[in-house]
Amino acid sequence: MNHDQFYYSTHPDVESEPITWEYTLLGRNFVFTSDNGVFSKHRVDYGSRVLIANFDYHDLPAGKILDMGTGYGPIGLAIAMVQPKRTVDMVDVNEIALALAVKNAQVNHLDNVHIFASDVYSNITDDYAAIVTNPPVRAGKKVVDAMISGAIDHLKPTGTLTVVLQKKQGAPSTKKLMTRLFGNCEIVKRDKGYYILKSVKN
Repeated sequence: MNHDQFYYSTHPDVESEPITWEYTLLGRNFVFTSDNGVFSKHRVDYGSRVLIANFDYHDLPAGKILDMGTGYGPIGLAIAMVQPKRTVDMVDVNEIALALAVKNAQVNHLDNVHIFASDVYSNITDDYAAIVTNPPVRAGKKVVDAMISGAIDHLKPTGTLTVVLQKKQGAPSTKKLMTRLFGNCEIVKRDKGYYILKSVKN
């Protein structure tokens, strides 16, 4: 298997065939450009849509939000649109995805975002009010678990980690991991086999 062509590699070895399309998230209209070598090229994937719809920003502490594994940016940009007073940091390991996320932020006139490369938390130095992730399941359990377990060290007190995973992709074991790390984990939503899991840093 050639992992160079996959969305979780740094330089996916693919021929560029960008497409631009419109999408509505949280009642706002977005224009997205995506390309080969990124996750869910033709639409905002169902898991991301469920996460966006169920992310709770009402009781968060002050501070920035981190979209871990942002892809071409739908989760981070949707949150940035409805949280204009917060900065949303959007990180990924995939350089094609990051370039698209930058473009998508510009096209949708969102300047409260900071988009940069980070292999999981390697370039993360701040503490966040919230971390959200639709983790790259195909990259393997080790990567997904690193995204989950690293979050606790980068959250402010009462900050939240919100994760979307399918039941068949390991949502129950991830819930156990989050419960072990945080002492709590709530299933915020179940939708077509997708689980939205949320832990609070107490």
